[in-house]
Amino acid sequence: MASEPLIFELASPGRPGVRPPLPQFDAVDPTAVLPEGQVREALDLPEVSEIDVMRHFVRLSQRNHSIDTAIYPLGSCTMKYNPKINEVTARLPGLVEPHPYQPEGSVQGLLALIHHLEALLAEIAGFATVTTQPAAGSQGEMVGLLCIQAWMRSRGERRTTVLVPDSAHGTNPATATMTGMRVRPLGTAPDGNIDLDELDAKLNDDVAALMLTLPTTLGLFEQRILEVTRRVHAAGGQVYGDGANMNAMLGRVRPGDLGIDVMHLNLHKTFTTPHGGGGPGAGALGVQAHLAPFLPGPQIVQRDAGYALEPAGPDSIGRVHSHVGNVGNLIRGYTYIRSLGRDGMREVADDAVLHANYLRARLAPHFDIPYDRICMHEVVLAGTRQRALGVRTTDIAKRLIDYGVHPPTVYFPLIVDEALMIEPTETESIESLDQFAEALINVAQEAESNPEMLHAAPMTAPTRRLDEVTANRSPDVNWTPAG
Repeated sequence: MASEPLIFELASPGRPGVRPPLPQFDAVDPTAVLPEGQVREALDLPEVSEIDVMRHFVRLSQRNHSIDTAIYPLGSCTMKYNPKINEVTARLPGLVEPHPYQPEGSVQGLLALIHHLEALLAEIAGFATVTTQPAAGSQGEMVGLLCIQAWMRSRGERRTTVLVPDSAHGTNPATATMTGMRVRPLGTAPDGNIDLDELDAKLNDDVAALMLTLPTTLGLFEQRILEVTRRVHAAGGQVYGDGANMNAMLGRVRPGDLGIDVMHLNLHKTFTTPHGGGGPGAGALGVQAHLAPFLPGPQIVQRDAGYALEPAGPDSIGRVHSHVGNVGNLIRGYTYIRSLGRDGMREVADDAVLHANYLRARLAPHFDIPYDRICMHEVVLAGTRQRALGVRTTDIAKRLIDYGVHPPTVYFPLIVDEALMIEPTETESIESLDQFAEALINVAQEAESNPEMLHAAPMTAPTRRLDEVTANRSPDVNWTPAG
């Protein structure tokens, strides 16, 4: 079936699917308990048989591209494989059924798991303590900057500027602005590192923090990171680390040892919990000891009688989540860490870096690479050679869909012209890496021989190229009955 109808269009009057069970309580007359005008006589529910419902949703699911079907090389988003054992543990009755308001004594196992997870993350990243309350990495950024502000107020300081490199994730300047601080961009040197001369010129007694992504969105490790943190601290500022790319450093580098004061970790990226579709994510935030009193509460503590929720202290920035975080994803992240162990963590980083550099070497003859040095977990290509042929990066991305490949991130980072940002992740095989590389090489050759075909792509997808502005600004997602 080329065009999948809406389920309402599959409906046929008098063709029921599954009848819901009769209520186990006395029926209530809705007109007696609801305000006048709030009671409908009928609902426009589709009448579809069970088999037709099943086939409809299975067909729709087959139109999705997912990590379970093929490589998903979305740069800087780490759409890696989510081990199924994570789902098994997250659905264990003792972990999935507790109510958030149960007495602490009845959820000791769950509190112990989260407490142990925070300790593991602190050890992995090299921080004094970790909170798992933030519901996403972006919220972790907000919590981290608020902690820095609170720490500075406790010292009688009021600084209002945050330096953000031009290769940062887009959430960084957005978060700094939301905390009421002023963002000043920081340039990237030709070698892909922070421009130290510009850093020196912009460091002053109003700078609260430098907010940098490590490794950067260029897929590069900041080679002068120790000098960067030293200079920021000497100027009285703090260093915030965006740890969204932490899978490139697991077991190899601990950000806390580099002089970074606070850093968020995305459990929904580095530690494999499901990601995408708007959540739920899970961010964790590690801080050095001097920032610990300002973390949100409650925090899980271990006492002689067991685990307990300790209310926020007098210096805390307050509560940032209704409970202790997105617990399902915390369980998945804990399972992943315990499954791999210390050696497995290190192997993750090694394989992530190896895979990205394998693609860098294979694709270098066919694409420009603006910052061409050993990369970390991702490699950033430029479609500038193809643009000279009349083909834009968006055409390359759309054509990859015809090869059964999810396109990489395009036009980001912003400092790379016609950027193609590829993150293969550590979980792909050599065969899938080769298939992806060959697809990209084929597209590069098509750009030379038949650029018009790339302008028309995708040609095999259920939906051709969309008007992306209209799709974003005026989405048509409502159904109304005919007539």
